[in-house]
Amino acid sequence: MAAAGKTPICGAASLFLLLLFSVFSSAQSSFRGETSRRNLSVELNPGWPSPPSRPPNGELLHVRAVGDNDTLHFLFCSQGAPTLLLVHTNTTSSSLKVNWKEFVSRNVSGSLKVEPESSVLYSSATVFSRLLEYDDVNNTAEPTSDLFPPYELRSFIWSRLVLSGPSAQLCGVAPDNATFANGSLCLQLSVFGSGGRAESWPRLLHTANSSQVEVWLDGVLPRATQSRFLLELQAVGGAYRPSRVEVQRSIDDEFTPSIFKVSRWLSSENGSAEVLGFLQWKPVASRGRESSVENATPCHHSAPRPLSGEDAARASGLVRAFYAEPQTDGLNVSFGLAGDPFYNSTRFLRWSVLFIHSFIPFIHSFTSSLIHQILPLVRLLHPLIHRLVRLLHPLIHRPPLIMEPFRHCRVSLEINNGQIESLNASDVKLFSVKVTSE
Repeated sequence: MAAAGKTPICGAASLFLLLLFSVFSSAQSSFRGETSRRNLSVELNPGWPSPPSRPPNGELLHVRAVGDNDTLHFLFCSQGAPTLLLVHTNTTSSSLKVNWKEFVSRNVSGSLKVEPESSVLYSSATVFSRLLEYDDVNNTAEPTSDLFPPYELRSFIWSRLVLSGPSAQLCGVAPDNATFANGSLCLQLSVFGSGGRAESWPRLLHTANSSQVEVWLDGVLPRATQSRFLLELQAVGGAYRPSRVEVQRSIDDEFTPSIFKVSRWLSSENGSAEVLGFLQWKPVASRGRESSVENATPCHHSAPRPLSGEDAARASGLVRAFYAEPQTDGLNVSFGLAGDPFYNSTRFLRWSVLFIHSFIPFIHSFTSSLIHQILPLVRLLHPLIHRLVRLLHPLIHRPPLIMEPFRHCRVSLEINNGQIESLNASDVKLFSVKVTSE
């Protein structure tokens, strides 16, 4: 009798939970409001008049990501400090136009455009501007007055871009500097056509509306035995540049155990909850070439601060070419905490950051979508819910001995991929429900 009695209970619980959690999957897809897949095309130095030679002082990569009714243009450039520019348009036919004579001169804005200009909805650039080093004599991981002269990345000698599909790698060295005799600073851009995880640790979750840059410092001689490093980033935009950082809880710790936070450098309209785009990273870096949990080291960021737009334009040829009046904020990402091994222990550091385009408010849209989809479902499932309550009620109010059949019915919810806000419901099954009998 016990075995027969637990079948309707488990079956009803299973059906109810499966239907309920399917709503979260559907609502999540709506609340993100994003294209789940994009067609990618890659072009190096588009329109350069003298191939196979390359432009002087740096190259330009254009990745065009076409969605159902819009286009994301990712531009990665080594003219000056390495810079990633994202431009979102409301058409699938927008295109890039470069006046190369003016572009390489780096003294006039407007030499690089996405046309038609009326189709541009949003743009943002990130400049990897400086590498900072300090002597952490007291092992506090707090840079004060012990900073060495900074490495200005706009002055680096950069290699040619090495392409592999929609990914590109760039490495550079400081000119006439013995510390870079056997070392380099490298960046790798990856643009994604669909949702998933990056292949390299910490395997950040991404969507088709995002790209990732990995930065690593390899074999550079430190200027002190207790050196630590910081990386300066400059966020550049027109009216809506990234200007605030929010640290949020995340349950996505599958590849970074105990790291339950993500940092987001957000760009939004003044006073609006609508997030136009953001940079996202986990507060962790790797001290080993073989990235793993064992080689992990914490990192933290400073508060964003306004910077000179003209300085950003002087540092980056891409910023100069695209923005007439760049608005700029900057922050530092520092690697290592007090008591952590110093850079000299491995002479290697690797850090990853996502660049995500988002045209939907995070929380408000999700809440609204969820309410509007749950209410009709509750009406539809009312008879089932009523029956489930009737089945469970007598068991709950019986003595413990009579409840024994119910004790053998296990209902468990598994969240296969946390960090719901970074997933596509069309690509990843968010929830699964297990109902088993023991």
